[in-house]
Amino acid sequence: MKTLWVVVRFLFCLLLTVLALSEVSALAAPQAPSPAVSGSDVYQKSCASCHDQAGSRAPTKEALQKLTATHIRRSLDFGMMMGVAGPMKREEREAVATFLGTGAAEPGPPASAFCAAGSSALSGASKGSWNGWSTSISNTRYQSTEQAGLTSNQVRHLKLKWAYGFAGDMTSFAAPTVLNGTIFMGSAGGVVQGLNANTGCVYWVFEASGPVRSALRAIPNGSSYSLIFTDLNGGVYSLDAKTGRLLWKRRVEEHEATRLTGSAVDLNGVVFIPAASWEETRSADPKYECCTFRGSLTALRVRDGSVVWKTYMIDPPKKIGVNSSGTPQWAPSGAGIWSAPTIDTKRGVIYVTTGDNYSLPATATSDAVAALDIKTGHIVWTRQMLPGDAWTAACLNGGANCPNDNGPDYDFGSSALLVHMANGKEILTAGQKSGVVYALDPDQRGKILWQARVGKGGVNGGIEWGMASDGQQVYAAVSDLPRFISGPPGPLGNATFDPAEGGGLAALRVEDGKQVWSLPGHRCDPPRPGCSPAQPGAVTVIPGVVFSGSIDGHIRAMSSEDGEVLWDFDTAKEYSTVNGVPAKGGSVDGAGPVVVNGTVYVNSGYPRFGGMPGNVLLAFAPED
Repeated sequence: MKTLWVVVRFLFCLLLTVLALSEVSALAAPQAPSPAVSGSDVYQKSCASCHDQAGSRAPTKEALQKLTATHIRRSLDFGMMMGVAGPMKREEREAVATFLGTGAAEPGPPASAFCAAGSSALSGASKGSWNGWSTSISNTRYQSTEQAGLTSNQVRHLKLKWAYGFAGDMTSFAAPTVLNGTIFMGSAGGVVQGLNANTGCVYWVFEASGPVRSALRAIPNGSSYSLIFTDLNGGVYSLDAKTGRLLWKRRVEEHEATRLTGSAVDLNGVVFIPAASWEETRSADPKYECCTFRGSLTALRVRDGSVVWKTYMIDPPKKIGVNSSGTPQWAPSGAGIWSAPTIDTKRGVIYVTTGDNYSLPATATSDAVAALDIKTGHIVWTRQMLPGDAWTAACLNGGANCPNDNGPDYDFGSSALLVHMANGKEILTAGQKSGVVYALDPDQRGKILWQARVGKGGVNGGIEWGMASDGQQVYAAVSDLPRFISGPPGPLGNATFDPAEGGGLAALRVEDGKQVWSLPGHRCDPPRPGCSPAQPGAVTVIPGVVFSGSIDGHIRAMSSEDGEVLWDFDTAKEYSTVNGVPAKGGSVDGAGPVVVNGTVYVNSGYPRFGGMPGNVLLAFAPED
């Protein structure tokens, strides 16, 4: 009888599990399964008008058929054709790349790019490190003098040490992780590499299934480390840091438009993965069913990628009607998490900042800072900065998928900073695209302590990718990138911007938000395509020095005391690289500089919003 009862209980639990999973699947994917996508049909719809035209500057279909499918996919994801491919679904990109391209593998680095035989990753001296998005789980992007290996006087004498090129790429946006003399980083082409931090030679390469924007997180694993990172198509990976061998891979979201930009963070054997979405872009197509994506945070076990918990920031979407083109509409949607979460071990919570909604009605968890219980994922509290903010790319031209009462698209793209002040008190600071910096009390459910305006704000305005703090001041770089003034940019960026509008850097006192100093953006001199004073990239701080890049291609170091420019380097030029890849610098955006062991590492090249393309990682060190 006991055995029979055990079997009955097992079958009953199994039935409940199947029913629950069926319900979850129905909620997560409200639209009916789509038929297999035809690459030929996608080509005729989206590509033939250019590539089948005699005399067109675009390569012919016959020329495309000589390229690899991987090469074409990279071009669509973050290469020459990313502007055209923006509204295309992932399955459409894959289908047309397979239809056109060959199945051959892309060539890897030349033999001369690899490190000497017998050398291996993680074999350098264990001095300073920079692991993931920030140097600590508080996300302050502050590096001590000992870890940085640089003083403010040495910063004045930084010179280019070496350059590393990303083959076939037009964008350089993934932050390097530096550990035990090794650089680990991804690329827009989906290539992940382990490099010697001193020379730039290659230890190993790994090919991901999509562009890798997030910083790799190195987590101890026996005698080695697990490198955990995400791609922009929804994949989460774990690699062995010494060899680049794949340990496991999974998806944390099944939604087609999943976009993983925020870097992973970890604690006690659990890694946390934030999820955002491409739906804002997809919605430019009036036939796209807007919108069904929900921002989320997923906790995975480091050892095998199994799920510990998962929290969505909004409820499941429901059908609410049709747009002016007759396409079904869904809500709620959005509230994606674009940036690395911030861990607070003292209070047992993990903080995330959220994006806007894509459809109405808007939710109370968009454009917000939220605290989640780190063990269960339960939302402890949220503090919304702007209610009712619903926006998609269709709003740029009044498209059918633009919410009636839309915008102003003032979401959070950057992490919250848990700042430890000199008096022992802790505050949370968060910078918004509105151009406002907020300070919150983590002990009073995110009560706003102060707020300070540092920029005008806008769709590409305010604080974009990240602030920094040394515990005395919060440093916020301002984008306020204007719309191009002479028509839209081409597929490679290089738009014409107002050479004097946008940018700036402000230092705010952590106690009360009072401005200590501010530095305006640097006018483009001379003006050139893709040049703007805007400073959307993340900021980095070491004692006495703040580093900030700009769309104008410059990386600058300013005195944290008064904003004096200590060092200025124009990265927008061609380089002879250590791996033999033709490389050029461009706009400095996205991930901020990484400073460790006497070297400053800077990515250069970012054309997505009209800036200058580029494909290079630069390493700077003081002159001997």
